[in-house]
Amino acid sequence: QVRLEESGGGLAQPGGSLRLSCAVSGGSVRDLDVGWFRQAPGKEREFLVAIRRTGTGGRSVYGDSVKGRFVISRDNAKNTVFLQMNALKPEDTATYFCAADRSLILSSLPRGNNYDYWGQGTQVTVSS
Repeated sequence: QVRLEESGGGLAQPGGSLRLSCAVSGGSVRDLDVGWFRQAPGKEREFLVAIRRTGTGGRSVYGDSVKGRFVISRDNAKNTVFLQMNALKPEDTATYFCAADRSLILSSLPRGNNYDYWGQGTQVTVSS
């Protein structure tokens, strides 16, 4: 059973940076499609970015709201996926979740319902 654990959330100032981690157990991160999503109170879950499993080339797909600011990466040795968040804005305040699946097609990556495994989330607050 794949398990995901997010960490790295906290308080950041506008314009600042945070790096979130998604530690994977019960499976190899290189064999998983991993996505990051967020949800703010009263809002729908939003797709941020996903990285495909290594066997499909490891391509990354970004949502429009974070293109140019957020970067996803994978460390196979640590079995972890990272989300580097730069130029943070107050509207980035949300609970951030990582999700994983063993076999998604490219067009399915932005849809959270397609992922089989989810972490518990980590809170990110951007405020001065």
